[in-house]
Amino acid sequence: MRNRKDSMVSSVSRRPVVGIIGNMNLLNDSYPVHAGGTMNSEAVARVAGCMPVIIPSDPRFVSVGELLEICDGFLLTGGRPNVHPEEYGEAPTPAHGDFDRCRDAITLPLIRACVDRGQPFLGICRGFQEVNVAMGGTLYPEIRDLPGRMNHRMPPDGTLEEKFALRHPVRFTQGGVFHRLMGAEEVMTNTLHGQGINRPGGRIVIDGTAPDGTPEAIYVRDAPGFTLSVQWHPEWNAVADPVSRPLFAAFGDAVRAWGAAR
Repeated sequence: MRNRKDSMVSSVSRRPVVGIIGNMNLLNDSYPVHAGGTMNSEAVARVAGCMPVIIPSDPRFVSVGELLEICDGFLLTGGRPNVHPEEYGEAPTPAHGDFDRCRDAITLPLIRACVDRGQPFLGICRGFQEVNVAMGGTLYPEIRDLPGRMNHRMPPDGTLEEKFALRHPVRFTQGGVFHRLMGAEEVMTNTLHGQGINRPGGRIVIDGTAPDGTPEAIYVRDAPGFTLSVQWHPEWNAVADPVSRPLFAAFGDAVRAWGAAR
């Protein structure tokens, strides 16, 4: 006969699991941690309706195969370190900034496996760039140095509200995936990135751009699953923001469908 504790556990409805790619950081400038922003977990739990789990993105601790089995979908988060340019055939320069080779070793093969399997992911900022690189594309090391481009970087000073404030519009392809999802051809977004897409990967569809031509919304052509990725940070105020909410809601629907089909 099962005890009361076992009965309580079995009665809990299991939410689909979204693995949130963690970033290596130093707590109090000395203690190494794999961290994920609270706003990422909130967006996954409250808008996507899934259970957020922070992933230590280091091949010493986890494998892509294990992650694919444990998680139903993945949130490819932003992060200060950039994808190492050797991943797209270029030599590193000071303009490329800092790197996280351990994260590269997990996310790039993870993205390719998800595309092949139809397993859903949502890419954000660095995650957006990882999707392009994983599919064979390249990146500019510094958008603001290009002729005619605006400074897309996060403001160096101010509150979080000021840093994540809406700063420029993104225009979607008329009748495209993002246009249909948002119900609008143009939306306002924040911007907190230094790098951006140079050459899109062979199956990458650029479905939204900033006024200066910088790609801001992409997906993988002919992928069997959810592959939407954005250069801005929709996790900020995702519960209330009219642009963030439908994006995370659609991601959650895709993750639930994947989990149900297992």
